[in-house]
Amino acid sequence: MIITFIGGGNMATAMIGGMLAQGFSGSEIHVVEPNEAKRAELTAQYGISTSAPGEAIPASTAILFAVKPQQFKAVTAEVLPQIGNALVISIAAGIRVDTLSRFLDGHQRIIRVMPNTPALVQAGISGVYASEAVNEADRKLTNRILSSIGEQVWVDDEHQIDGITAISGSGPAYVFYFMEALQAAARAQGFAPDVAHKLAYQTFAGAVKLALSSDDDAGTLQQKVTSKGGTTERAIKALEYSEVRTTIISAAAAAAARSRELGEELGRDIEP
Repeated sequence: MIITFIGGGNMATAMIGGMLAQGFSGSEIHVVEPNEAKRAELTAQYGISTSAPGEAIPASTAILFAVKPQQFKAVTAEVLPQIGNALVISIAAGIRVDTLSRFLDGHQRIIRVMPNTPALVQAGISGVYASEAVNEADRKLTNRILSSIGEQVWVDDEHQIDGITAISGSGPAYVFYFMEALQAAARAQGFAPDVAHKLAYQTFAGAVKLALSSDDDAGTLQQKVTSKGGTTERAIKALEYSEVRTTIISAAAAAAARSRELGEELGRDIEP
């Protein structure tokens, strides 16, 4: 078995490191990467084979496209003659399966993945959609590959990838936004920047760890912290008064709408 990555950037590198840690061997991974220094780095660090675009690639069980959407047209033209009947996995944001198939000359065994940036530290969550031609063995292999960067959620309707983009794809930015605001609140209370940073970051880290280890949902956990007539209750009331919950839901809806628009735009822009 050989898994060939088209593109050796940060996400591909994170996946390769995770795959090797989970039992893949270096001989099972190949990377096509235009940057010569990056190819040398990948070989030295992971003991895998690499090649430049346009060079021959080994017969592959799966080919994983880890390139930017704008690069997809040129990249597929270079590797199309060598794809054969390999399973194609794409993490190119926004490009739908039918568009992928057009660029792959009608290839049908395609899986579309929407990872998120915590995948870079093997703590991601990926949305996954498969075309009808994908079989159970393909799904199992995809799960094995993606488990190298975190967890997966499979969807039966490709439109749900837009929702996953809005929640987990864009979600880290929402969390960082709130973290930044909590740091600003700490500074407003007179704490030095380094202390404000520590208070905000560790509060998030600890709260997430507690939530993951608990059988309670987030609402119940929040209620357990919120004593009647106490400080937390007043803070929560201020958030509710400002309709923060409603704003977050609206923001995610806006992100999902933009994801749908981008899918349509990319389908038009990269039409053969």
